[in-house]
Amino acid sequence: MENMTNAMPRINEPAPAFEARTTHGVKKLEDYKGKWLVLFSHPADFTPVCTTEFMAFAKRQSEFAALNCDLLGLSIDSYYSHVAWVRNIKEKFGVEIGFPIIEDLSMKVANAYGMIHPGAADTSAVRATFIIDPNGIMRAMVYYPMTNGRSIDEFLRLVAALQTSDTHKVATPEGWQPGDKVIVPPPQDVAGAEARMNEGYECTDWYFCKKSL
Repeated sequence: MENMTNAMPRINEPAPAFEARTTHGVKKLEDYKGKWLVLFSHPADFTPVCTTEFMAFAKRQSEFAALNCDLLGLSIDSYYSHVAWVRNIKEKFGVEIGFPIIEDLSMKVANAYGMIHPGAADTSAVRATFIIDPNGIMRAMVYYPMTNGRSIDEFLRLVAALQTSDTHKVATPEGWQPGDKVIVPPPQDVAGAEARMNEGYECTDWYFCKKSL
């Protein structure tokens, strides 16, 4: 447990560097510098839930690209298994997987990112999703059990929310969608609290104010 905990990346710290063989050639974390990256693991190729997720990511790839965000998959399976699965998805479902998939037979990347949870499986990566910013900083981590698929809508929303917070120095409320009002950071002292209600924001109280962008 201690080793697994030590391997876990941390939010707002540099994401673990990697260099790995993928279905699109060798990829490194530094290849994505200047772009957002959604790195996501799946337990195994040729499994039903993973197939639905990969097709959903592929269908929304252009929407991620519009956010300057690339996609990168990973499983413990081999490069050859990945290629066969990608071809099968295209043949059987008519969906082309346009993003690379990491071969991680050594589990080096999976262990560095805390994707292996012995309580869930001995040799498979759980459904982990990592959002890494253009500076290589880990910004969000989401874990799902093997039995349940992810929501691609949520990852698109989260990337957009992170970008909005970075650009405008604001927070986003529950369920926020692009175009919704954002939360203004609360004042840090009494004088600021006194002044806040007269600063032109939509305030319920001094600590809870929203604005439109």
